[in-house]
Amino acid sequence: MSSSSPQLRRLKPAYQYVVNNFLAVLAVPLAVAGVVSAARVGPEELLARMHALRPVHVFLAAFLPAAAGILYLMMRPRSVYLVDYACFRTKPSHRVPFGTFLEHAKLVTFIEGASIDERSVRFMTRLLERSGLGEETCLPPAHHFIPPYRNLEASREEVELVIFSAVDDLLAKTGISPDAIDFLVVNCSLFAPIPSFTDMIIRKYKMRSDIRNVHLSGMGCSAGLVSVGLARNFLQVAPRGSHALVVSTETITPNYYVGKERAMLLPNCLFRMGGAAALLSTSRAKARFRLSRVVRTLTGAQDNAYRCVYQEEDDEGHRGINLNKDLMTIAGDALKANITAIGPLVLPASEQLLFALSFIARRVFNNKSIKPYLPDFRMAFEHFCIHAGGRAVIDELQNSLGLSDEHVEASRMALHRFGNTSSSSLWYELAYIEAKGRMRKGDRVWMIGFGSGFKCNSAAWECIEPARDAQGPWANCVSRYPVHIPEVLKH
Repeated sequence: MSSSSPQLRRLKPAYQYVVNNFLAVLAVPLAVAGVVSAARVGPEELLARMHALRPVHVFLAAFLPAAAGILYLMMRPRSVYLVDYACFRTKPSHRVPFGTFLEHAKLVTFIEGASIDERSVRFMTRLLERSGLGEETCLPPAHHFIPPYRNLEASREEVELVIFSAVDDLLAKTGISPDAIDFLVVNCSLFAPIPSFTDMIIRKYKMRSDIRNVHLSGMGCSAGLVSVGLARNFLQVAPRGSHALVVSTETITPNYYVGKERAMLLPNCLFRMGGAAALLSTSRAKARFRLSRVVRTLTGAQDNAYRCVYQEEDDEGHRGINLNKDLMTIAGDALKANITAIGPLVLPASEQLLFALSFIARRVFNNKSIKPYLPDFRMAFEHFCIHAGGRAVIDELQNSLGLSDEHVEASRMALHRFGNTSSSSLWYELAYIEAKGRMRKGDRVWMIGFGSGFKCNSAAWECIEPARDAQGPWANCVSRYPVHIPEVLKH
């Protein structure tokens, strides 16, 4: 087996070329045979056969393909494009090094009503050391006070700071007027005030009174791709050239957990402030990416999947997010379901054939020793943006998909520099790839997001025009990346 493996690897490129270009490989000999046959018949006999054709046959031969082509063009969904995107740029004053974070956590233990204790602080210290986060992640201004402000006013201030900054940058980059935006989709899971986020944005930018707007809440870290899919659906039934603004964020201020349940302390250590705004359109003019696919997978019908990321109160009445110990197993199952759905849509024929043969062999021979073939998604995508939910999430997906360290570099570096920014993390990763100058015209990008419910959502993009000025949120630090991230960070 070991001696044949190198031979199989050498034959695989030839196999991929033949299968992926099957029609071309088949068409060439057929065309040659047709030319040879016509040459043998001779021009006079060929003309005689053509004159023998009835007019109705000629009409049908011309009309039917033309009608089929026109019908296809009319029925196919409109292409949706990403005009541009912008991420919230954190400020040095928001930075929370490990030492500051842990010092604040220790002082919270003395606050009346809080039950967080020294044991909880030691637990959070171990989590931070293994989290993959760096010393420059940021928390909202309200969390820099002791005790942290968790009231409505402070929460609204964070919202306005993050989303208005991102939208301002996006409008400046695209040059579009707020009046030209037809749809507005915003997602934030844990904070849904009245008036809503969409109302805040419409008021700030004096948008049209007939703008269609939606605020998604409770959808978790994968809600950014849910918003993209919803905006795509809106645009495909709107007049051509319409625009949709998508804003993704998570409000940290009201969600600091002051209890001592370990499963609920993890979000304190991982989640950081961040947000992104993206402009979608059905017009290709000035577009930078084409949205190829959006595939959503929901496993919420299963009780363990439904409760694996669950907002609740602990025994002492402190509200927080409980991350179940089976989260990684559930995420892996959701990923498998999503891969099964998106694979046939994006993988080349060679990979689909190998996967089908493996599946048939396992069913026919009923032999569990035959391992299922894992498709090589590197054949379908040049870049991968995996939700930076934590080191364990990135490790699991890297192993499951057989990706190299370079493929997951954007995810690890986004986690290190910005932390888990929830649904906006995918945009920080895309910005990293562009800031490093790795994006090329025609490159394909796979975004993978995970969220409560439990959801695994995917979006596939194709680059039309790489960014000319791709610094964005990485402007002041991209030259220092990538950095080595040890298994345990001692500070």
